[in-house]
Amino acid sequence: MALTRCGLWRSAKEAVSLGQRTFAAAPGKAKKGSKGAASDAPKASILSKEVKSTTVVGANILKDGADPKIMPDSEYPDWLWHLLEKRPALSELRRKNIETLPYEDLKRFVKMDNRARVKENNSIKAKN
Repeated sequence: MALTRCGLWRSAKEAVSLGQRTFAAAPGKAKKGSKGAASDAPKASILSKEVKSTTVVGANILKDGADPKIMPDSEYPDWLWHLLEKRPALSELRRKNIETLPYEDLKRFVKMDNRARVKENNSIKAKN
């Protein structure tokens, strides 16, 4: 008789590992050690360079849809290009005069400063 994790007595043949979740193997596929290692390697791309340069491959979210085409920069909205601009860090914003900051930078400064104070207060409370 062996004692399993759940505290039930069972024979050694019936003992089961109850603390571990497993998933069923896919139909038609059996676990075979390292024999399937060669088939797990990434496959070479079958798309041509022309298709890769004109479409956003893998961006399709619809079941029956197609990958979107890459458009010229003039057809995208202006706000999209502002996402790439670097914004100043908190230390840089602290060095500047708050009264002369633009509204967006001031709003970001207040948000980041509050976040830093909350983190500092939490670390002080955790030490006590």
